[in-house]
Amino acid sequence: MSTVELHTLTGAYALGALTGREAAEFARHLDRCEACTQEVRELQETAARLALAVAEVPPAALRTRVMAALPEVRQLPPAEHAANVVPMRRRMRHRLPYLAAAACLVAAAVAGGYAVQARQDADAQRDRGVRAEQQAAAVSALLAAPDATFHTTALKGGGSGTVVASERQGRTAFLYHGLPALPGGRVYELWYSRDGAMVPAGLVETGRSSGAMLLTDGPRGADGVGITAEPPGGSNRPTSAPLGLLGV
Repeated sequence: MSTVELHTLTGAYALGALTGREAAEFARHLDRCEACTQEVRELQETAARLALAVAEVPPAALRTRVMAALPEVRQLPPAEHAANVVPMRRRMRHRLPYLAAAACLVAAAVAGGYAVQARQDADAQRDRGVRAEQQAAAVSALLAAPDATFHTTALKGGGSGTVVASERQGRTAFLYHGLPALPGGRVYELWYSRDGAMVPAGLVETGRSSGAMLLTDGPRGADGVGITAEPPGGSNRPTSAPLGLLGV
């Protein structure tokens, strides 16, 4: 492959789209081409920021709750004779206050239950929002770290992932886009590779195809990050072949 052709592969290399042989040849080219090295870094930073930008943010508004739990009042059977109409109306007049009071009590109990549930949902939603904001701020700071490294690859089964790491900050983030839902309630789990052992580093939030997350530990001593599909709740050790392996 000519040098001119190599200069055109910065984008594909930054997104992990080159084959193993092409990637190795381009990596050797980067050792002697400062312009391509700078361009690859800028493209990787841009790809990482785009992945962060499309991360799904939990909605701020609570779901609208529809309360339709008023008790049904059993209807009396139709009068068979006109003579029964007047006594029936009298009975109904006497029963109405009690029925109204009972309906009010039931409605108050139902409304109280919904109010408690809505308060709990609001507190949980607020906590999730605060955690999401804190993590987004930490990831943004990591992307801007002077010593941040970026490694991007396409994942087996679909989607792509980028690992951003900073020794100075002691943090690693995983930015992902287009992850397909896994069958059987399985989850995506991240792993640090340390001295030949795979150490759990966190679970990707279920139901999100794009987003960003901090790994549970820093990059010190790690030579790579892997992602696998694991049973619900995750595993202490990988149970499947890696969907992707990235450097740190």
